[in-house]
Amino acid sequence: MALTIELGVAELAATRVAISPLSETVACLQQLAGIDRQAVTLPWLRWAEDELARAPLDLPWTWPLLVNDRPNWPEFLVPAPRDSGPSIEDDLAALRRTTARQVRTSLGRVFGEDLRGTVAELAAHPAAGLKVIARELRAAHDRLVAPHWPRIRAVLDADVAHRSRLLAAGGSERLFTGLHPDLRWHDGRLLLTGDRWPADHVVNRGPGGLVLIPVVLGSPYVLIKKRTSTQTTVRYPARGRGALWTAGTRPPAGGTVRLLGRPRARLLEALRSPATTTDLARALGVTPSAVSQHLGVLRETGLVERERSGRQVVYLITALGTSLLGRP
Repeated sequence: MALTIELGVAELAATRVAISPLSETVACLQQLAGIDRQAVTLPWLRWAEDELARAPLDLPWTWPLLVNDRPNWPEFLVPAPRDSGPSIEDDLAALRRTTARQVRTSLGRVFGEDLRGTVAELAAHPAAGLKVIARELRAAHDRLVAPHWPRIRAVLDADVAHRSRLLAAGGSERLFTGLHPDLRWHDGRLLLTGDRWPADHVVNRGPGGLVLIPVVLGSPYVLIKKRTSTQTTVRYPARGRGALWTAGTRPPAGGTVRLLGRPRARLLEALRSPATTTDLARALGVTPSAVSQHLGVLRETGLVERERSGRQVVYLITALGTSLLGRP
């Protein structure tokens, strides 16, 4: 079984990678609900459950849209970002701009004619309902995502940079093939294989190409929203997210310690997940200046590299550094 998306030359040229804080917010709510829950997010999940036990979130409009007996959820909850790195305010503004017709059409695809409670109210009064949903999602983001956003953003920025390098080195085929094992590019078509997807053929008719959205807190699977109210989106697991919550907590291997010394070995281990100097200093309990000195040596030896993202500099482990650490 495969879902197939056909892209013309113009749409392929317009395909881009973008970050969505709102996508992370929706994903974290699904993790809390047990939807496609995965081991790599368990440290965050334990923290979030403790946080909500202290002061629960009230999401009477948003929760029924995401957590129900349906196999899908309305795509307008995560509109395609217009820019590569929008803020949560940008995402929520796009959500509120969803037209009444788009809201009702999307609800019909998910729920059919079985609209109840706040879902029925949303269909009856879309503009007012979207304002309430935007407030609920903002509250969820502030409580559950914002405290970790600098570290999450570092992973997402590193993923975007990595995809850009793949595109430059090998074109669209290499870009799409490297996103996820279930995705492949063949003869002008993007194919998503697996038992989760019914056979379907989609000619992308959005106002541009695909928008690829890396996700840290989401499902281990690829999720394609082919009838989005903006552009077709492809949400996929971000590269490097597996080590995000354990970076700096696992002792480095003995051989790495003997070669580099314990401080630099710990730093290299922590960089299994991309991070800034401030992130590393906080995780390892040392000063930023000490981190900078060790990073300078690790960069000179080709074990780490750095990339600028806006005003921040993010450090990443290289293939040589990963091979030196050995174990995943």
